Amino acid sequence: MTRWISVTDLGDAALMLPLAFVCAVWIYASDRSASVRWLLSLTLGALLVGATKFLHAGCGIEIPAVHFRVISGHAMLSSAVWTVVIALLVGSANSRWHRAGAMLGLLLAAAIGVGRVVEHAHTTIEIVLGWTLGSAIALTFLRRFFNEPRSMPRPLAAGAVLLAISSIAYGHHAPFQRIIVQYSPSLCRWLES
Repeated sequence: MTRWISVTDLGDAALMLPLAFVCAVWIYASDRSASVRWLLSLTLGALLVGATKFLHAGCGIEIPAVHFRVISGHAMLSSAVWTVVIALLVGSANSRWHRAGAMLGLLLAAAIGVGRVVEHAHTTIEIVLGWTLGSAIALTFLRRFFNEPRSMPRPLAAGAVLLAISSIAYGHHAPFQRIIVQYSPSLCRWLES
């Protein structure tokens, strides 16, 4: 089980959110409205994941028949963010190559999801739903973004920043789960009153 932590840490929000922000800045240099679309779609995905986590941790809502408690945040974020990060990096060399980069990102996210199941952090359905949601976010964004040939500005600088952020943030864990567990019961009591 401890072997998988090095893989699953690649999907933690402590790493994914800074990478998503750097991508948004990089995208902004090429297309301002695309940068906003990227951040909005990622935010909506995160809100959906957060809602299921609050409802489960605070109100005990789950679907036992299919072993569903929450949508996996690791799976959603990794499939959304890594897919876009790698597609943009590969696509900056040749915009037609972005699909190959996207496939690598989806495969990495699938490995992260497998690790979460092996670690008993999530069930298979929770991973599949998170991976599907994140993949839909990434692929919808990329399809529209690379709809026309595009040259990303300063790919080497962007790659260096992405690598630096990854080196700094890797292995850290965002406190979101702890916050949700701590505050969601109060929220559910408030909703029930």
